[in-house]
Order: sequence, then structure tokens, then C-alpha cells
Amino acid sequence: MPISRRTLLTTLAATPLASLLPREAFAAYPDKPIRLIVPFAAGGNADLVARLVAEGMSPTLGQTIVVESRAGAGGSLGAAAVATSPPDGYTLLTGSNGPLTVNPFVQAKLSYDPLKDFVAIGLANLAPHSIVLHNSVPAKTVAELVELSKKQQIALGTSGVGSASHMTLARFNAATGAKIVHVPYRGGGALVGDVLAGTVSGAMTEVSTLVEHHNQGKIRILAVAAQKRPSKIPDVPTMIESGVKDFTAASYVGVLAPAKTPPEVVTLLEKALIKALADKGIQDKFINSGAELVPEAQQTSKGFADYIKQEYENSREAAKLAGLKPE
Repeated sequence: MPISRRTLLTTLAATPLASLLPREAFAAYPDKPIRLIVPFAAGGNADLVARLVAEGMSPTLGQTIVVESRAGAGGSLGAAAVATSPPDGYTLLTGSNGPLTVNPFVQAKLSYDPLKDFVAIGLANLAPHSIVLHNSVPAKTVAELVELSKKQQIALGTSGVGSASHMTLARFNAATGAKIVHVPYRGGGALVGDVLAGTVSGAMTEVSTLVEHHNQGKIRILAVAAQKRPSKIPDVPTMIESGVKDFTAASYVGVLAPAKTPPEVVTLLEKALIKALADKGIQDKFINSGAELVPEAQQTSKGFADYIKQEYENSREAAKLAGLKPE
């Protein structure tokens, strides 16, 4: 049946521009610099990962990747900017716990859907969470800490209310029956001084935050929420080894693009990221920061997408346990 001009125009108006372009339009991709948005201030873990990833991916893509910080609202401002960018592969997001899997449960007016408005490129970095204790705390194992918390006040600092480490602490209390008191700080770096001074009993934080102080004997990392012991601290057991079944948690950083980015562009970016993460120099920098190398399966678009969905559900449950509601 012939298609009327009005029907054709209506159909075209409702169709995303990217899907109307011939495949040849993406054949030369990329033919200009790519922006990699970091939704936090420069100098943090996400910024470090973004710069290493940009450095590693650029040679494969044949274009410069410009790292651009766009901080605000716990990462939501930068994430929203990428979500509404043209899906052409030239604006990417450095995605992490906050904007992807924590903010949906603590921010009432989120202007994007982290599960629908992005397509995953790959997971780049995992910084396992850990329980760190001041040397004055007598507990030497996770089991001893749990029992001690039922007899006296044990207060652990985190990066703040609704932060990834707060979510992990809530999950830990629920999983073990511990009665650890939460003390929120404004960022992981802000709690270091109080942990070293013994103002708080310790912290639930990324391994990288206090790993050097652990190695110097100033504090001790009791257990790490990772699948295996980090090579930088082989003396520290995992939560699983310590009897907390299947307990893992980390601050993660990966790369995403706006939804509806052409599959061939996603595939090209995925391959460039995988190659960058295989670089020995980049791997060493990640390991020296206390991070663990990402399993190959999660370096892929599908692997990272599945990881985000699981973390989303973990955060949903943790928010309930912590009594958090979107505000």
C-alpha cells in the first residue's frame, strides 16, 4: 500500500536522527576528538581512571580523548549532560557508583534513568571497600569486630550519607548482625585524619584510601570486600574468607555512552578500552593505587551492563537497610 507524504513525514519526525543516518556516516568514526566527562571534581579516583583510560584508548581510536570535569549533585549533573548528548560516540561518561547506582535511591529529582539512558562500554576500575581500624581497637578478625560492636560502641566513618561506602556498611551490619555506628564524612579523604588519630574506631572505605598507612603500621585493614586479596596487601583476608558469605563491594569506574549510540561505535570503543586495560603500565598504576584489575568479562559492554544492574539492586537493598529515602 503506498505511503502518504504525511505518514512519511510523521514517521521521520519520530525517528532518532542517528538511526536515519547511513552506516557510511559512522564508517569514519572517530574523525574528531572525543570528550570523556568526569562528573566529579578533578583529582579524585574517577578523574585518575578517566585520564589513564583516555591515554590508553586514544592510540587505538586515532583521536584525542579530552577529559572534562563537570561536577555537581553527587555526579548527577555530569551524568545528565551525557545522557542528553547526541548518541554519536563523541561524548562519553566516566560512570561510577554515585550517578549510576546510588543517586537513584537518595535523590528525588534525578533527571536521567541510569538503566535506560546509557549504553555501557566497559568497566575499567574496581577499588574494593575495606574495614579499617585504629590500632586501639582490639578486634583482630571480622568475627571479633562483630562481637565487640555488640558490647561497646564501634564507630566507622564513610564518605558520607548515601555514599557507596555507607551502602556497604549498611549491608555489612545486616549480613553479620554487627551494631556498628555510622559516622558520615564529606569524602573519603576527609576521614583519614580522624582514623589515624583514633577519633573514630575506623572506616569503611576504599582500600586505596589508607593502604599506605596500613603498610606503615599506623592503622590496620581488617578485611577487604573483594573476591581475592589485593596484591598490595596480601596479608589482609577478604570478607568471604572472614566468614561473610559472598560479600563483595567496591567503588567502580567505567565508561558509558548515551543510549542509542550505534552498535558499531560501541563495539569500537569497547575494543579500544579492552586494549587499554591490557596495557602493563596502566595495570601497574591501578594496582599501585590499591585497586584490583577488572575481570575480562566485565571489561565488555555486556559485562559492565550486567554489573550495573546487580549494583543497582544491591544499592536498592542497602538504601532500605540504611533507612535512606530520595530527597
